[in-house]
Amino acid sequence: MTDLAPRVRTAVGAVVDPELRRPLGELDMVRAVTVEAGTAHVEVALTIVGCPAADRISRDVTEAAASVTGVETVDLVLGVMTPDERRALTEKLRAGRPARQMPFGPDSLTRVIAVTSGKGGVGKSSVTANLAVALADQGLSVGLIDADVHGFSIPGLVGLVEADGRAPSPTRIDDLMLPPVAHGVKVVSIGMFLRRGDADGPVGAVAWRGPMLHRTVQQFLTDVFFGDLDILLLDMPPGTGDVAISVGQLLPHAEVLVVTTPQPAASDVAVRSGLVARQTGQRLVGVVENMAAMTLPDGSSLELFGAGGGQAVASALTIEDEPVELIASVPLSTAFRAFGDAGTPAVIARPDDPAARAIIALAERIAIRPRDLPGRALPLRPR
Repeated sequence: MTDLAPRVRTAVGAVVDPELRRPLGELDMVRAVTVEAGTAHVEVALTIVGCPAADRISRDVTEAAASVTGVETVDLVLGVMTPDERRALTEKLRAGRPARQMPFGPDSLTRVIAVTSGKGGVGKSSVTANLAVALADQGLSVGLIDADVHGFSIPGLVGLVEADGRAPSPTRIDDLMLPPVAHGVKVVSIGMFLRRGDADGPVGAVAWRGPMLHRTVQQFLTDVFFGDLDILLLDMPPGTGDVAISVGQLLPHAEVLVVTTPQPAASDVAVRSGLVARQTGQRLVGVVENMAAMTLPDGSSLELFGAGGGQAVASALTIEDEPVELIASVPLSTAFRAFGDAGTPAVIARPDDPAARAIIALAERIAIRPRDLPGRALPLRPR
């Protein structure tokens, strides 16, 4: 039985922490492993008391240990990291980066894409949520910031809602905040920090002006630990107000995806959000036309919100040295709306839906472009 313990440790160490998205062995969370008479005794140290991932870790560790040939039963003990162990963990996660430093600067390998619109009601958040999930479904590491502080809706759209109707709070490890994960996407929203006024009342509203909005967006970017991301999406508030200006200042290298509906009342205003993004130095990655014509059962087409708005926005934003394309046209879909209301994005709940197919194709188009490496310093240090 002496050779079983190393094999059990290897199997348990390969279990991935559902919040940190890294193996337990790499995070030094496996304290002890012994095997006696077919029973594997395993001790794992959780990051904090009341760790929300405890049940998942317990199940996955037990299954991993039991999968080793020769192990008949598993005796698992869950402990909690000491302050020194947590300090060492946070230093390892930061990989030498100072605390409260924004990791998505110009040298970052993460693509940052702000999804914006000129006005509300065009389905921008639904497009953003489904795009994030579709990108994660393709194997990319994706983060999603709900920057629409006054009108936050991302937690509900991705199913991050608890029994009381409130979004789960991020887990705190010392001064690190770990964002909840939904459908493979790491998500943070101001809705995760608000309480209900009473047991049956609504989640509190946010009535903040510019400085508070700027500070909130800045804290989302600096204090939330997303880890190594391929893509970070920001669901922006509609219009060209304080948050758009703050994001332009904090992330001048970000790309911008403009969402509109086909009708002129939306497309004319959407142009302005693209112009403001360009003024701050951000690059326009394209235009998405949402709620486009849908095909009815008899084969006819219903243009409920008109036609041509998306292409009009792309044409208006195109300049000589920076063409802007209409990169997706998402048809109106009741299923797309219904699955969003249920917290299960249509791109995974009903990928054959026309609207879902359009978002999946958009995700494939965005994913084709890799993270830029030329001219950027790699996070490597000599040993």
